[in-house]
Parts: sequence; C-alpha cells; structure tokens
Amino acid sequence: MLSDEFDTEDNNSQSDLVNEDTLNEGSNSENVDLSDNSLQVVISDALSEKDRVKFTVLSKTTLPDFQRSEFSVVRQHEEFIWLHDQFEENEDYAGYIIPPAPPRPDFDSSREKLQRLGDGEGSVTKEEFLKMKKELEAEYLATFKKTVAMHEMFLSRLAQHPVFRYDTNFRVFLEYDQDLSVRTKNKKELFEEIMKTLSKTTDEYLLSATVRDVNDFFEQEKNFLIDYYGHLKDATIKSDKMVNKHKDVSDSYIKISSCLIQLSTFDHRELDWFLNRFSETLEKLRKVEGRIASDVDLKLSDTLRYYVGDSFAAKRLLYRRLRCLANYEAANRNLEKARSKNKDVHAAETAQQLSCEKFEVMSDKGKEELIDFKARRVSTFNKNLLELAEWEIKHAQHQIDILKTSLDMINNEETRSSTLNVESARSNHGNNNNCFNLYMSMNLSNLSVSFN
Repeated sequence: MLSDEFDTEDNNSQSDLVNEDTLNEGSNSENVDLSDNSLQVVISDALSEKDRVKFTVLSKTTLPDFQRSEFSVVRQHEEFIWLHDQFEENEDYAGYIIPPAPPRPDFDSSREKLQRLGDGEGSVTKEEFLKMKKELEAEYLATFKKTVAMHEMFLSRLAQHPVFRYDTNFRVFLEYDQDLSVRTKNKKELFEEIMKTLSKTTDEYLLSATVRDVNDFFEQEKNFLIDYYGHLKDATIKSDKMVNKHKDVSDSYIKISSCLIQLSTFDHRELDWFLNRFSETLEKLRKVEGRIASDVDLKLSDTLRYYVGDSFAAKRLLYRRLRCLANYEAANRNLEKARSKNKDVHAAETAQQLSCEKFEVMSDKGKEELIDFKARRVSTFNKNLLELAEWEIKHAQHQIDILKTSLDMINNEETRSSTLNVESARSNHGNNNNCFNLYMSMNLSNLSVSFN
C-alpha cells in the first residue's frame, strides 16, 4: 500500500494552477469575488490506499446557512463526481458555467514503472537503480499532489461563487461527517451516460445549423470557443510531449552517469578523476532537468488541461442557451397556432411567457459568466506563463553555472597536472646531472691513482 500525507501549505502551493485573483472590473457584482473569505475550503490532508484516495476537506465559514463555522469531512473521488453531476443536472444553474469535475486519480502508470524497475533490478547497477527509483517516487508524489490540487480547485470555485456556495448538496458535501454512500456507476449507467452525451452533441450540431442567434455577443463567443477549445487540446498534447522529452533527457543523464562511474573503475588511472567529475556534473544537470519538467507540467500543461475542461463547460452553457432559444421560438410558433385556431390560447401564452423569461434570465447570467471566464483565464495565463518564463531563465542560468564550474575544475586540474609534470621533469633532469658528475669524478680519481 502506498500512502502519502502532506500539509495544507503544500497543497496551496499547487493550487495556484488556476489562481483567479483578477476579475473584469466591468462584470456584474454576482461574478466571483476572490477577496470574499466568507467560505474557505481547503484539502488539509490526503491518503492514498491502493486504487482510492481519501481527501480531508476542511471548511471555514461565516455564512449563516451553515450550522458551524468550522467543519472537517473525509471524501472520496466518487463523491466529488456526484457533487459535480448534481450541479450539471440542476436546471436552476443552466445559465452558469459549472466548474469542471476533477480528474480521476491515476497512479497506475507510476506503480507499473516502479514494478518494472523492481523486476529488472538485476539488469542495472545499484547506483542506477537507486536513482531511477528516486525519480519514479518523486513522479508519483508530484502526481499525487497535482490530484489533490485539482480537487481543491473544484471546491474553491464552488465556494467562491455567489450562487453555488448556497447549494444544498454543496452544504451536505461540506458538513455531513458521514459517508455519502455514493457508488461507482455500473456499466449500464455508463452506457446511458455515453448515449446521453452523444444525444447532446447531435442536438448541439442540429441547433447550430437550424437556429440563428440574433445576439452578436453569443454568436462571437460560440465561434471563439469552438476554435479556442480545439487549440487548447492541441497545445495540451504538445505540452505533454515536451514534458516527456525533458523526462527522457533526465533519464538519459542517469544512464550515462552510471556508465561513466563503471568506466572509471576499469580505465586508465589518469582518467579516473575526469570521469567521476563528469558523472557528478551529469547528476547535477539531471536534477535541473527534472525540475524543468515538473515546472512545465505544473505551469503550462496543467493550466492548459484545466482550461480545456473550463472551455468545454462554457461551450455547454452556450448549448443550453441555444436549446432555450429553440424552445422559446417553438413556444412562439405554438402561440400563433393556438391563436389561429382560437384554442388553448391561455396555456400557450403562459408557456410562451415562461420560455421568454427563462431565455432572458439565461442570457443575462450567461453573459456575466462568459465575461468573468475571460477575465479568469487571461489573469491565470498571464500569471502562470510569467512565472514559467522566470523559472526557465533561472534553470538555464543554473545549467550554465554547473557547466562553467565543471570546466573550471577540469582546467584547474589540467594546469595542476602540467605543473607537476614540469617539476617532475626538472627533478629527473637534476638527478641525471648529479649522476653524471659523480661518474666523471670517480673516473678522474681512478685515472690519478693509475698515474701514481
């Protein structure tokens, strides 16, 4: 069983993925006000147990609708999905952008890599095995923290919304300290959900082709979101590929470093120092490369991935409004038919009036939500991309410093070796001269003895 617990501070450092500090000044007062701390929700702890993750949700509030000012509950991922579905199915929220549901915790990939590494332990060196194991454990922990941050962001969006925060199901989710008894959907329910999604998609295409929106604002937003959503998905895929390439480079550093260490034990003794220093340099570069991959994943890939879901939620809002417009136009036609036949006129007028009011309310709320959505995403991308650029500059400078330090060490070692060689040569030359002088003096002594 793999388990990890960490503090709220760590989670909060991750939750700036979708920081929404700046809102459009021209938006309505019902837009999200992030300075409002009347309801604060954080995930203080989390525990991973095999295929499930338990989140400890801590809430603080000054709202009178809640029974207490502080409460703590334990929730599983399925209960988050249940809460999201309740908002999606509530007709009262048809004019709002429902925050995207958090992704399902997926630790299978990291566990499979750890399992394969354990099975192949005999095929790699001990140093290489320990380094790769440490890398995989760090990857697992990063995935775990990211999952917690996504679940916390979902709750924060609901808590900060002026309407969603008062939802009955949301209060039950935060206050009820027992299990909500939410089960995983069976195959039949999953199939029904797929068919329902296909039906909505088909209806959306049909409405787009048959219903003309006379409101230029919503028509422009629809065209923009269709293109924007496609570009976001494409950018997310490419960003993930870039992150994987950074991880591949980091893994390559491990393998090259291990080979150099092995080579230093067999090669000429004069290369031993150089190979070990080079191996240490690669190890430092590996750590930097790993941090680069982690930063790009957090600030770019996760931001893109989150707004893929948020853009899809905005598209669903436009679809619901278009469906409401189609119903309104149908009510107008029914009223004309009733008046021409002079039959059920009152019922048709009532239905037409209700459809008109619903469409107008949805249009007003939808416009506010879309303006707020633009302000959020601009603020978030501005913040995260600036931070990513600053981090990349810092990492690039760190890599340059590592390489410079390594080259300086090599140059200093070469200079020292050259100096030692010169001194050794001079010493040998002096010894040779002394031997020659001694030899000559001995020969001269022998000659003088002979003459005598």
